[in-house]
Amino acid sequence: MTPQLLPLLMLLLAGPPAAQPAPPTCYSRMLALSREITADSQSLQATEPSEPCVRYLPRLYLDIHNYCVLAKLRDFVASPQCWKVARVDALKDKVRKLYTIMNSFCRRDLVFLLDDCNALEYPILVTTVLPDHQS
Repeated sequence: MTPQLLPLLMLLLAGPPAAQPAPPTCYSRMLALSREITADSQSLQATEPSEPCVRYLPRLYLDIHNYCVLAKLRDFVASPQCWKVARVDALKDKVRKLYTIMNSFCRRDLVFLLDDCNALEYPILVTTVLPDHQS
């Protein structure tokens, strides 16, 4: 076998790389979507601050471990429409999706560690991590 074919043969034998070792869980999907919504909301507030409807939208600093997050999501979806800003409609669609996932599909996977509605008004400084009970 020639030395030039060896790397090609090794690539073929290795097969395609694995995208994810395991499918996402309900919890990981909720966590990822809440982080995505928070980032999109902050980006929207930074890029469209002069739009009146964007200025009056509720701030979204989501923590899926806070019981008040469900009310926060409902309030955001019920806020007035922004017909001029397509990004607001896209954000509201994501918020609806997260609310549906949290309230229906993944309800049993949720563990609320807080019941502090004021905590959702400010950026999250520390990510909540569940303690590891293994020794």
